[in-house]
Order: sequence, then C-alpha cells, then structure tokens
Amino acid sequence: MAYNAQDYAYEDDEVTEGALQVWRTLPERIRQDPSLASFRQEHERLHGDVDPLPAEESELRVENGHHEETALANTQTGFTQIGINVTNEAGQVRVLDGRDLENNNDDQHDEAETHGKSLIRKYLIWFKIAVLLVVWCVFTAFLMSNNEHVDQLSLISVPRNSSSRVFPITTASLQRIGLGLRGPFRLQENELTLNDSVPLPVLQVQVMRSYFDAEGMEIYIENASQLWQLDVVYPDLIDATKDTKKQRTFELSASDPLWLAQANRTELSFEFTSSIEGELPLQLNVDESPIYKRDGVIYAAAVLCGLYVMIIWEIVNRTFAAIIASTLSVGILAALNSRPSMATIMGWIDVETLLLLFGMMILVAILSETGVFDYLAVYAYKITNGHVWPLINCLCLFTAVLSSFLDNVTTVLLMTPVTIRLCEVMCLNPVPILMCMVIYSNIGGALTPVGDPPNVIIASNSYISKNGVNFAVFTLHMLPGVLLVMVQTYIQLRFKFRNISDLQFKDSPEVEELRHEIHVWKRAAASLSAYSKDEELVRQTLMKKVNRLKRSLKKRMTAVIEPAPNYQQTLANLQAKYPIRNKPLLIKCSAALLFVISLFFLHSVPELQRLSLGWTALLGAIFLIILADIEDMEAILARVEWSTLLFFAALFILMEALTELGLIEWIGNMTEGIILGVGEDQRLMVAILIILWVSAVASAFVDNIPLTTMMVKITISLAQNSTLNLPLQPLVWALALGACLGGNGTLIGASANVVCAGVAEQHGYKFTFLQFFKVGFPIMIGSIIVTTGYLLVSHSLFAWH
Repeated sequence: MAYNAQDYAYEDDEVTEGALQVWRTLPERIRQDPSLASFRQEHERLHGDVDPLPAEESELRVENGHHEETALANTQTGFTQIGINVTNEAGQVRVLDGRDLENNNDDQHDEAETHGKSLIRKYLIWFKIAVLLVVWCVFTAFLMSNNEHVDQLSLISVPRNSSSRVFPITTASLQRIGLGLRGPFRLQENELTLNDSVPLPVLQVQVMRSYFDAEGMEIYIENASQLWQLDVVYPDLIDATKDTKKQRTFELSASDPLWLAQANRTELSFEFTSSIEGELPLQLNVDESPIYKRDGVIYAAAVLCGLYVMIIWEIVNRTFAAIIASTLSVGILAALNSRPSMATIMGWIDVETLLLLFGMMILVAILSETGVFDYLAVYAYKITNGHVWPLINCLCLFTAVLSSFLDNVTTVLLMTPVTIRLCEVMCLNPVPILMCMVIYSNIGGALTPVGDPPNVIIASNSYISKNGVNFAVFTLHMLPGVLLVMVQTYIQLRFKFRNISDLQFKDSPEVEELRHEIHVWKRAAASLSAYSKDEELVRQTLMKKVNRLKRSLKKRMTAVIEPAPNYQQTLANLQAKYPIRNKPLLIKCSAALLFVISLFFLHSVPELQRLSLGWTALLGAIFLIILADIEDMEAILARVEWSTLLFFAALFILMEALTELGLIEWIGNMTEGIILGVGEDQRLMVAILIILWVSAVASAFVDNIPLTTMMVKITISLAQNSTLNLPLQPLVWALALGACLGGNGTLIGASANVVCAGVAEQHGYKFTFLQFFKVGFPIMIGSIIVTTGYLLVSHSLFAWH
C-alpha cells in the first residue's frame, strides 16, 4: 500500500542543515523510510542527490511506466511480507507467509504503558547499583591513594667471567624481593646456539644475605634465594642487540638463627655471575614490595569471575563490564604498590588488532551501500532452492575455508552481514546461524599459521620455526585434525538443531520482523541525544515511527495469515527487490578488497611480510574512501562499532593486568608441574593431554593471546628439558589446536565471536552469553575430545613426528 510522506514528516521549514547532518548518520534503511521523507526531499533540494553516499537508488523505482514503492519502505509499518518456502531434509515444505497490514495513520499519542516494576525487580536494581558503587569506590580509593610505580633504573657492568655483588638492601624483614633487568638477553630463553662449538653465554643472578658484626665487618654470607639463569647474546652482538626486559620475584629463605644471634645487622644484595667474554652492561631496578603471587592469583580470579557474572546474567552491557573489570584490576595493582603508568596501560592495548577491526569496519560499511550483501543472500537462496541445511552447509564451509587464509576476524566482518540478510529473506532466526558460522570460522582459522592470532604467535617463534615448523608442515599436521573436528561439529550442530523450528523465530515471521524493526528504530533514536535542537528534531521523528510500529505490531499479533507464493515466485520477488543498487561503487569496493585480500594472502609468506594486517586494512580503507569520493565522513564513522573496539581495548588491559597479578604464570606453572610429575614412558601422552586441555579450557575464559604467549614458553621449556626427552612438534600441535578451538567455548573466548556479536547487535539481533555457551561449549568439548584422539594416535601410537 502507498504512503503519503506528508503524513509522517515535519514541515520543510523545520528541517535545518544541522538536522540533515544528523539524518545522514542514520542507517540506510532508516534514512529511506517514508517517515523521514521531508529530510530526504530537503537533502535532494539542497545537495542535488537523494543520499549522502553516491549514486544510491531511490526508494521509488519505475517499472512498466508506473511508480512502485520498494518493499524496504513497506517493511517499516504496514508492509506486504513475501512468503518463503522452507524445505527440510525430509522434503517437507513449510510455507512462511504474511499478509498486508492496514496502516494506522492515527497520529494521536500512543497509549500509555502501565507495566509497573515489581518490588523484587526494584530491589534487584538498587542492589546492583549499590554493588557497582562499592566497586567504584574501591578502585577509586586505590587509584587516589597510590602513586604510579616508576622503575628506578641503576646502571651496572658485570665483569667478564667473574661475580659481583651490587645493590645492598639493609631491610632484614623482607620475605620476597623483585628484580627487573634490561640488557642484551636472547629473545627466547632456551633457544638453540648458533654455533654448537661455542657455549651459550649465560648470566646467573642470586640474592645473598650477609651478616655483619658491631664493627661493620662481614662475618658470614649465605644464599637467600634460588638461582636465576638468563641466556645472553654473544659478545660481538651486544652493541647491535636491542635491550630486553626480564623480571623475577625471589622468594627469600629465613635467616640462619645462629648467625642472626651473633650479628649486629644483616644485609641483602644481588650477586651477578657472567660467563660472557667481556663486560656485560645492565640496567636494573629493585622492588622491595613485589606482588605476592598467591594473593595476586586470588584477586585476578575474583575479577575474572566478576566479569563473567556481569556478562552471563547481563547485569550491565558487556563493554561497560569489561571497563569496570579492567579498571578494578588496575586499582588492585595500585593497592599492591604496582600501579602502572598511563603509558604502560596504553602499551598493553593491542593497537594492531584494533587497527585491523577499524579498517575492515569502514570497508564493510561502504560495501553495504552497494546492496551486494542483499544480492549475495538472494543468490545463495537461489542455488540452495530454499533448503535450510544445504544453505547452512555452504555458508559454514565457505567461512571455514576463507578463515584459513584470511584471519578469522576479517572473515566474520565480511560474512556476518551476508548471513543476516540471508536469514531475513528466508525468515530464519539469524542468531543460531551466526553461531554456526563463527564456530566454523574458529575451526578454519586453526588450519594455517595465519588463520588465528594464537597460530601467528606460535609459528613466528624463532625456536619453533628452526625446528622444522614452517607453513607447509604446520598446515599438513593440522589438516587431519581440523577435518575431523569439522565433521564432529557438523554432527553436533545437526543434533542440536534437529528441528527446523529451532532455526526459526518462535512467533510468525511478520511479528518478528516488526519487533526487529522496532529494535532498530529504538537503537537509532537512542544514538541521538537532546544536546541540540537538530538532534532532538530527528529523535522525535524516530520515536513517532516507533510508536506507529508498536501499534502495527499489536494488529499483526491478531492478523490472519494468507497463503504465500511458491518458490519461483518468491525468488522472482526477491531478485526484483534486492538488485545491485550502485555498480560503480561496487567496482571501487572490489578494487579495495582485492588490494586488502591480496596483501593478506601475501602475509602468509614470511619472506613477503612487509605490512602488518592492521596496516593493510587501514590502507585499504583509505584507498576506498579516496575512490568513492566520500565527503561526509561522519556518516561512515557512525557505522563503526565503537563499542566493540572499546570492549577489545578494555579486555586487552584486563588480561595484561591479570598477567601482572600472576594468573597466567600460575596456569603455566601448574601445567608444567603436572607433566613433570608423571613417569617417563607416559610423559608425551600426558604432555599432549595437559597442554591441549589446559589451553582449550583457559582460552574459553581468558584472552588466548597472552595465554598462548605463556604456553609457548612452557612448551619450549618442556621440549628442551633433557630429563623429559619430549619432542617439540606434538606439543606445538596440541597448543595450536587447544588455543584456537577453545575460543568456541564462550562468547568472549575468541575475537571473532565478539566481532560477530557486535555486528549482529548493530543489525538488531542480539545473542547473549548463555545462548552462545549452550551451543559453543558442548561443541568445544567434543572438538577437544576428537583432537585428543587424533594427537594421541598420530604421535603417541604411530610417532608421526
């Protein structure tokens, strides 16, 4: 049915240039709605085109000499829902259809809602506010009462082939002491020597305790800590080597009571012993009150549990939950006299990942204006003849293959809009389909060294690469395990969603469509404030639209469903409804994507790695903005998912703070201790099991980047331990599979999960932590069980390595 734009719009003299700027930042489907016709007409009158981005198709198109309103406008209020034939595997056809709604043109105020909150809900809200205020007071007090911890560096030079004692400390009651060193250390401890005939230079550090009599004479000296040994570069490489930072907390032994009774005072000092042929320059700083790791682990676990409580039960928005948890962790560090400086905190943020996300978000935002996502969704519907599971199979397989060679974050950014539009045209609930897609993205990312960040960390380690782990070997050993996991995951997904109704909305598609529209319009209205008259003008227009949609929803709830057209008619309607809207812009986007994807593929060749993934995405975004000649950057930047970027930044800070508190190190020490505690004939099997399961379970709940960094050190340490005699490669495969597949366990277990959830929420579809957990965690457990069997058979039984 046709709309009269005058029924919805404000008078033209109310539409100011400022209001038009606000209008241009709204999503396309909202800009093109009849409710905002006056804004669109005023923009066309002033600027000569109908849309802020170039060459977009008008909402009205001419067919056979008549003007027809597109279905996009009709889907906003009284719309005609196209019927979809959905066929299950048994060949049964279910018709999902709709009917014309009568448009309610009543512009009276919407009926006042009288749903009051119960007392219990009010008490819960007050309790939540009270708890959050207490947490705020705690970390605010900690941050206000403690200064930033600044390293007081001292320069020393350790003589050649000799020992020296430095930095005497007169405090006798210390139970532990921290030492930080900067010097020409090897980047990887336990790395192979470049020349086996020349021994590897080492530096040994130990805390000594001296006893002095009344005259100040040293009467006795003893070891007060365990020995710390560090590998140093060869003498001729000292000047060319960048200084590396090393830290250690020494647990001090008790003083000898016999000598303590005779001594007038005691003194602690550090003894340095160097085997290098030459002077060894070092910078050191001493911390007399380091973090007690046992307490730090408890605090870190409490913060992590608090974060998951807030996210699982949706107490607050997950981005805000991450900000609270990261700030609290920094406050705890401040309370323990280890408050990091602002420069240190900013250094904890992985700018490379944020740059990759930012660049790809801009590319996807501009690409969506061409209509290519709608077109691809209709094409997928065509080649699968409207069958649900063949469609899901193609989608998941393509995502897995693409994630193997691109990073899975980029893959998810490209595939999520297509998947959402595809589900919309087939009247399917996008949430379970997106879960399937992102799970396969994480599985596919495990195949190659460039598919997932943990694999990049593992494959780029110099010691691992020198032991025969290159791109081809890595992919060859991961391929059987990944294929087995893909089959196992498919079986579990088919069992989980064995009823087609589980993939559909509980209510009729028409009702769900209206609810989705209400959510999208509310989200758009909430993004505007009453800060200016222009924003308030647009916001009031959007809220009027929300009220009309609510009235339409009430009518739709009691509407009678009419028969839908057959598959061929549906396909014809969809193809007419979703053409490519802007071919010139699509060509420009294709050129930019070709540039970006080509460099991503070249990144898999170590000899051609010149630009990082983040730089590549940013250059591609700049390239596309230049080609498309986009002048209104505000409209593009408004579509960047800033909440997702902020969530990642807060999560990076949180994980580094938990690392400082000792949580990651504690996980590693427990893993190494269990492996060392079993018999020699069972150590390889136990090592594979422990590394695989610990990395998988831990990756589901903590960020897998710092975890993988720590586990790489443990893996190399185990392989280099001569008493264990463990091969390196099986441990590497266990770590890679565990860290990548473990990300499927929870919503925040992998970067791709968070990105997918953010894009879906921007499109009006939200899936919760528990929704993802119910699907992802059982699949993760099944994947690790299958992977365990593969690794044990391949390396423990047949010794493939």
